[in-house]
Amino acid sequence: MGSIRLEGSKQYYATSSLVIGYALCSSLLAVINKFAITKFNYPGLLTALQYLTSALGVWLLGKFGFLHHDPFVLETAKKFLPAALVFYLAIFTNTNLLRHANVDTFIVFRSLTPLLVAIADTAFRKQPCPSKLTFLSLVIILGGAVGYVATDNGFTLTAYSWAIAYLVTITTEMVYIKHMVTNLGLNTWGFVFYNNLLSLMMAPIFWIVTGEYVDVFAAVTLSSGWDLFEPIAFVAVSLSCVFGLLISFFGFAARKAISATAFTVTGVVNKFLTVAINVLIWDKHATPFGLVCLLLTIAGGVLYQQSVTGGVGTTSNQRESPPPKQVDSEDDSDDEKGISGKISRV
Repeated sequence: MGSIRLEGSKQYYATSSLVIGYALCSSLLAVINKFAITKFNYPGLLTALQYLTSALGVWLLGKFGFLHHDPFVLETAKKFLPAALVFYLAIFTNTNLLRHANVDTFIVFRSLTPLLVAIADTAFRKQPCPSKLTFLSLVIILGGAVGYVATDNGFTLTAYSWAIAYLVTITTEMVYIKHMVTNLGLNTWGFVFYNNLLSLMMAPIFWIVTGEYVDVFAAVTLSSGWDLFEPIAFVAVSLSCVFGLLISFFGFAARKAISATAFTVTGVVNKFLTVAINVLIWDKHATPFGLVCLLLTIAGGVLYQQSVTGGVGTTSNQRESPPPKQVDSEDDSDDEKGISGKISRV
């Protein structure tokens, strides 16, 4: 009996550690990324460094036997490339949104994704229409978002243009990647590896298209440009890259350790923690009324998750077709489709 209790106690603490680790990473990541892009104003280079850290980290951990990922195969990479492109665009627009807007604005637009995903699922994937409770939750989310936008004193056309671009790309990512990637037979870490490696390969194209390479080159060559490597910027970028990899590990490990519903609740609570952390340590946040609208939007997210996972109306299994057996079941959650966290991972 004593050994059984000891084993159960170890399992409890191990599971708790994974959940706490995921909660901290997820809550802090948006704030860390905002801090990083403020101190290191090169969004293309920042995302490339995050991809490099995640891809290299997975490869090294695989070499040392800490995890298993699918090897790089050219034919698989070709099939995966469209998904990686959508993923890159989602992270790229996310980073530029954080560059021009505060964390609260990011959370509001991120919270709008269930509404658009529900519409896209019904329109393009022929999924059942949302139940009444699900529809009510989506209306609450939309109402909170509209109230936030109407009172946002930090409103700028540039910031909201990136917000709309992010909303479109993250919705496309959730629907398209869910439809395509689960048919490739990649395991969880293979998904992470391919996603980040192919995104890293695409980074130079976006540097040229956006003209960011000119700014980076000028920063490196000009005598006044060594701020590119100043200590605060280095620490901010390093934290962003490390947390991007950590959220991949803790996110997938937590999914294996707890139920899908428990993981979903943890993901929603993380947004409340992010708001609290953002208000406490950062002066760039919404007005009091804006925060109320933000919390209303998140509350709508809670109701939405309850409506699709709690057996009310349309269940999550009805709304999304299950992945093949060779794909890890934790891929079902759409909360971490941006694996680097990025960046949303967060």
